[in-house]
Amino acid sequence: MTRNALLTRLTRFRQDDSGAMLVEFALVMPIFLLLFFGLIDFGRLGFSYVMAQKATERAVREAVVTSPVCSGLPATNVRGSFVGTSTQYKFGASCNAATGLCATAATVTCTASTANAQSDAIWAKVSPLMPSNATRANLVFEYRFDPQMGFLGGPYTPRVTVEIRNLNFEFVTPIGGLAAMMGAANASQVGADFAFPSMSASLPAEALKRGDS
Repeated sequence: MTRNALLTRLTRFRQDDSGAMLVEFALVMPIFLLLFFGLIDFGRLGFSYVMAQKATERAVREAVVTSPVCSGLPATNVRGSFVGTSTQYKFGASCNAATGLCATAATVTCTASTANAQSDAIWAKVSPLMPSNATRANLVFEYRFDPQMGFLGGPYTPRVTVEIRNLNFEFVTPIGGLAAMMGAANASQVGADFAFPSMSASLPAEALKRGDS
């Protein structure tokens, strides 16, 4: 091959861009897929968060008008540590009439895993709103004494809180693999499950009984 022929071939090779589009596609496609799948999963996260918040609100509305999901709660507000004559505050007096008039009941917490009719009924109504990997153990009920509610001798009316705890959000798209393909540092942490944002809803229990006379 002559020197001129070799130079001609090298010039043609340098000017040939027939495969440039394929190279550009190979460079850009992982970035595009990373953004696309990221939008899908973070859209799922936003949707799951809103629906889970609705689940806690519905669960607490159900919990305040039914028998307690947890066991160990008092049935009525008994007289507390208030020092005074027995006739100063009779049955029917508001618990907030005097400090310690009604006994402070211990805070009771349990999960929807508790086996009773109330737990089953509440879970059946809220589980369709929860993330697909949620279980009964992730739905926590808390019954806390509130001296601003109830009356002496009347039904125990705690503040009821329903909270989602210890739930992980699961990515369903291969974000980590795409990040590794692009050479990202700590790519194994990209797209890994993470703790679902904590959320809760609270309402005062409703007194549906007459109480003691």
